[in-house]
Amino acid sequence: MTAMADPMSMFEVKNRVALITGASGAFGMVAARVLAAAGCQLVLAAGNLKALNEIADECRGMGAAVTAINTRPEDEQSCNDLVAQAVEDYGRLDILVVASGMNKVALINDMAPETFTSVMDANVTQSWLLARAAAGQMKMQGDGGKIVLVSSARGLLGHPAGYTAYCASKAAVDGITKALGCELGPTGITVNAIAPTVFRSPLTAWMFEDTEKAKTVRTGFLARVPKGRLGEPEDLAGPLLFLASNASDFYTGHILYADGGYTAG
Repeated sequence: MTAMADPMSMFEVKNRVALITGASGAFGMVAARVLAAAGCQLVLAAGNLKALNEIADECRGMGAAVTAINTRPEDEQSCNDLVAQAVEDYGRLDILVVASGMNKVALINDMAPETFTSVMDANVTQSWLLARAAAGQMKMQGDGGKIVLVSSARGLLGHPAGYTAYCASKAAVDGITKALGCELGPTGITVNAIAPTVFRSPLTAWMFEDTEKAKTVRTGFLARVPKGRLGEPEDLAGPLLFLASNASDFYTGHILYADGGYTAG
């Protein structure tokens, strides 16, 4: 009844400890800003030191306690170390957001096998290792936790322009999300994924420009988007806070498409 009397309390995450990987990327920065503004204590990890320091300073300016770690979660040890650092600095871990990953585009006969493997490692293996490390700590704490992975509309839909590695990797992230949602449900740990389509970022900024090429690409893409526009970083903020808070306690193994209806039609 408390939630019904004060529904906004369901979204309260103040003083919770959140680990965000890929914190210097487009989605990672959204997650850092949202959780910092909501009062979380943050451990931010990224390979780009300059961008990492910038987002860390921005979050500190919001009043958040921030540990910035210049690393990518490339193997079991680095993933375990990130969780251990959160516990060392803040005493526990409540929220994991895996926003690290990559895409390498090439048609199948132009893509080297090692390129395919590198995308799978970055998007799938690292998500699995981070979830494994975080779940172990959360189970020891005994009071649940929130794991949020980053998928894509391409985990559900194919793409004609050299996306075999990326599509396969995001479909695998969806599978991990569903399987861990089932496995960890009894422990009180929820595992969900946010799956965006194209949204504004340094990599997609050209699609928002007023050029003939951008207009042509947008026109073709938007024909499939009922909302009639591309995504903005703010479109990811609400879903992230929902999945990181008690408001999503009954939601696990879920893929939340932040796509303006792209996958619905």
